[in-house]
Amino acid sequence: MTDGHHGTGRPASHEMAGGEHVDDALAPVIPLFGGPPEQPATDVSADDSTIRATDDSGRAEKALLKRLATRQLSVSESRAFLTARDVADAEVERIVASMLDYGYLDDASLAEQLVHIGADRRAQGRRVIAQTLARRGIPRDVSDAALGALPDDDAERALETARAKGRSMSGLDRQVALRRLVGQLGRRGYGGSTAMSAAQQALDEL
Repeated sequence: MTDGHHGTGRPASHEMAGGEHVDDALAPVIPLFGGPPEQPATDVSADDSTIRATDDSGRAEKALLKRLATRQLSVSESRAFLTARDVADAEVERIVASMLDYGYLDDASLAEQLVHIGADRRAQGRRVIAQTLARRGIPRDVSDAALGALPDDDAERALETARAKGRSMSGLDRQVALRRLVGQLGRRGYGGSTAMSAAQQALDEL
């Protein structure tokens, strides 16, 4: 035929050297090695954003572990630590749950430690110790349990503190010394009557 088509109706083909024929219609492009076609640029950007968020989360988690190696934190403080580093809420909860599972976070243990430090090392009363627990983000039920294990010896600890502080006030007028002692005991968390009784007894002994 002279119109460039074979009798079968297939598209025209060009003859190449060696007698081979190639159809005019372009064949589909098949990726080498059978790999999938490239994704649009918008998908790549989304992947990059996800990777950056994951990297930021990982760095924040490592920073939290480093902090926990030097200072025990409550669950509440750990959440605040991660949130301050722009970690997404879901990632914050995942990291906190992981820290709880591994025992890096334990509010009950922290509460017991704070009660021990407040009562034995700083001679603080229950009120100040309770304020410390609340400030550190310890839940109320955990705080109450830790304080409940503390012996009911505020009066004794107040007297010991008054004796120690009163020695430096022996040269003062009694009323001045009494007022100062009561103030110091009050700041340590001892109630008015407990502070007054301890201060009076300590000064009497002097």
